Amino acid sequence: MRKLLLATAAIMGASGGLAYAQTVPANPSQGQLVAPYGAGPAKDNNNNAWGIANTPTGSAAAGPLSTIYAPNVNAVPAPGTIVIRLNGRVEVEVAGSFSSLNTGYGTPAAANGNGAGYKLNPVGVGSYFRLYPGFDGLAANGVRYGASVEIRENFYAGTNGTSNATTTLAVTRNAAGQVTGVTAGQPTGTGTASSPGGNISGQTLFVRQAFTYLATDQAGIIRLGQGSGVLSLFDNCIFTSQCWDAGLGNLNGAGLADVAPSGAQPPFVWLNQAAADVANNKIVYLSPQFFGFDFGVQYAPSAGNAFSNGSSGSTIQSTTCNQAGQNCISVSSGNDSTRWFNQVGGGLRYQQNFGAVDFKVYGFGETAQKENLTVGAYSTPAQVRAGVAGATVNNLRYQNLGFYKAGTAVTFSNFTLALDYIGGAVNGQLGMTTEGGANMNALLPGITYANGPVIAGAMFGDIWSQGAAQLTSATQRHEYEFALGGAYKLAPGVQLVGEYQYAYRHQSGWNFSTNSLGAEGSTKDAQSQQVLFATVLTW
Repeated sequence: MRKLLLATAAIMGASGGLAYAQTVPANPSQGQLVAPYGAGPAKDNNNNAWGIANTPTGSAAAGPLSTIYAPNVNAVPAPGTIVIRLNGRVEVEVAGSFSSLNTGYGTPAAANGNGAGYKLNPVGVGSYFRLYPGFDGLAANGVRYGASVEIRENFYAGTNGTSNATTTLAVTRNAAGQVTGVTAGQPTGTGTASSPGGNISGQTLFVRQAFTYLATDQAGIIRLGQGSGVLSLFDNCIFTSQCWDAGLGNLNGAGLADVAPSGAQPPFVWLNQAAADVANNKIVYLSPQFFGFDFGVQYAPSAGNAFSNGSSGSTIQSTTCNQAGQNCISVSSGNDSTRWFNQVGGGLRYQQNFGAVDFKVYGFGETAQKENLTVGAYSTPAQVRAGVAGATVNNLRYQNLGFYKAGTAVTFSNFTLALDYIGGAVNGQLGMTTEGGANMNALLPGITYANGPVIAGAMFGDIWSQGAAQLTSATQRHEYEFALGGAYKLAPGVQLVGEYQYAYRHQSGWNFSTNSLGAEGSTKDAQSQQVLFATVLTW
């Protein structure tokens, strides 16, 4: 029997409270609502619930992962009505982070006697807030429509609200142009301590997603705006084994990336649910599901939001786009050869259960054009390594973005074995590869166990990529990482999480401490590990 991608199902978020009868008195004029707990918040909604990797039937073979957002738990729009949602999420983490980057360069030895710099307290406590407003409607003629927004918390750089310090590095070279030494100078930013009160005023909110959609069960769904690409809609967390830590993100932004130095964490190159696949404005179409198959396509003209061309000067944009120039979000010719535009992608997915076994598989490909360098001349990686004046990674020759992805997941007896792969002309997280640079090859195997209130998992990422563009034709980067942990549902909307992570980053000739070429071709790897405990509350 044909299964529809857009079958009526759960709103992915605790929006159903609007349809529940109140069991104790509340005052609607004060915004109070008393209702049973639903499925919890999510950035997407009822009308594309089957855009994720969960089995549409919620079959027993798929295990609890298939019924995280169980059908009919929450209210769905009746014909001629809308459902308004305002879901939220607060997580608090306590982590111990230990890495080779927990000490950093300070003033030169001549200034302080020993060249010692900074050292981090390995213990950190972090809190994070998210809000998910939106609405879903169903017209009497069967057309589904709505909008969804994801609001997140920003944190001011530096110490308690002061600007983030950057350190000037003095580079010395021999007659052949080879780097012979790197000396750290005084920080150029302030980075000075202030009252804890400064931490409050320094935090802001930002919009991660804001999109609208139109859909019918027969034609599929089209989404317009800033939101998930096909990869993130094909895989909510199953193929990339991200379901087991209550949404913290495991290797995709949690743990090491939360409180450890940024250089300690490899980028999440597999993209599913990562900001690189979500944050730019795009058009996405998802088909209905036929005999277990469905497909999706997407197009994005740039890596951002077209309104950026007309925004006023701010901390993230110095001037407006008065005419075609470097500040235009959609510039296709100019002075930055690392920029891509006209992003096009598409993929096919198959989901089916066979008795006691649930099976899923998908394939996806994406490409984008590179900016043509018309302001200035191209340089070579050797010139950048030698420090030739004007030679930077922004004026190297790059390939058009072009990669392919595939994933599979098999569930049996509450265990899900999954494998995700990305390869091709892509570097790091959705960056272009230089001409002559090494292609990406990255594997992400994982296992998840879900049974009642307990969910646990482990994953291992192995990444081969070009890494530093200036080391093209010289060396390539190898990174690997591991995460292990789980979550326990203590009560409706309350989860306790424990997690361990380890990561190692290496590229010959690269110094991960200074994020620059090593002196005389020397290498300094980054190694890190972290233990994390968290509480995650959702409504």
